[in-house]
Amino acid sequence: MAAAGSTKDRLHGTLDALVLKTLSWGPRHGYAIARWLEDTTSNAIQIEEGSLYPALYRMERKGWIDAEWGMSELGRKAKFYKLTTQGRRQLKLETAEWSDFARAVSVVLVPSN
Repeated sequence: MAAAGSTKDRLHGTLDALVLKTLSWGPRHGYAIARWLEDTTSNAIQIEEGSLYPALYRMERKGWIDAEWGMSELGRKAKFYKLTTQGRRQLKLETAEWSDFARAVSVVLVPSN
């Protein structure tokens, strides 16, 4: 298991892609985005509010996601985020870049001698 610090460092470069992928399954509020990633990765990926919300605001400014207020499953007012067409294009781009990067790192870290 990786140390918390190193996991956070690796997460920094992939947060946008992870959030965009999460939203590709449908609109979610911030807490639900973080929860889905935790559940899906068996808690290997945990996103703190201090990282998630600035990323959401940044992606909204870039036009990758839209947001609107609604009611959460607990009956609380929450901002729900959904992927835009531009966000879907960005997700494809980031997924391709991540695959290329992971392949290159694997060549170094896991040589196939």
